[in-house]
Amino acid sequence: MPKRQPNSDVLSPELIRILKIFGLISVCLVLVLSFFNTKRANNSGEDSTFRMSSSNRLYFLNVRAINYDRESRADAGMLLFRHGKREVSETDLLLDLIIILNRIKDEAYLYLEPTGIDWPLEIRATGEKEQQVFQFENGNNSEFLAYVMQLLPWIERDAAFEIKVGSVWKPLWDTSAEREAIKAVLSDYFRLIGD
Repeated sequence: MPKRQPNSDVLSPELIRILKIFGLISVCLVLVLSFFNTKRANNSGEDSTFRMSSSNRLYFLNVRAINYDRESRADAGMLLFRHGKREVSETDLLLDLIIILNRIKDEAYLYLEPTGIDWPLEIRATGEKEQQVFQFENGNNSEFLAYVMQLLPWIERDAAFEIKVGSVWKPLWDTSAEREAIKAVLSDYFRLIGD
């Protein structure tokens, strides 16, 4: 049986040169892109949905908070902010949007606070050509944020809102001052959590 001769021309000098160039370009590309990677992976396991940065919190407390009525809840370590231009009445049905700052966890939450209305809430939004009814239960922070996100497109379009009390629909956020207060609360909240 004849012996096989090793094939020495498997990696020709041209192929070796191409591999060196490709390897050098790959290493350089990885190094260059690693310098521009400012987004870090969150491997802590914590939910950062409600997390506020120190700069956003300071901006809110020092600049925007003057537009709000502040209530301190020392028992819970939280500050509640209700917009100063919201409708205030002890006899009317109201639905306030509140910003809650949790100093312990360094988080901010939104809360829908009904006055004269019990949970669950049924809210109807009417636009120019469409209408939608929302059902809201009293829930946790994530649920309240989801409720507000459902209402947000309607609020931005200045839709007419009504809330169901018994079997009767009553107007909700019907003055321009109330609508502007709701928009200001949402704007301040999303800036606070960095969205």
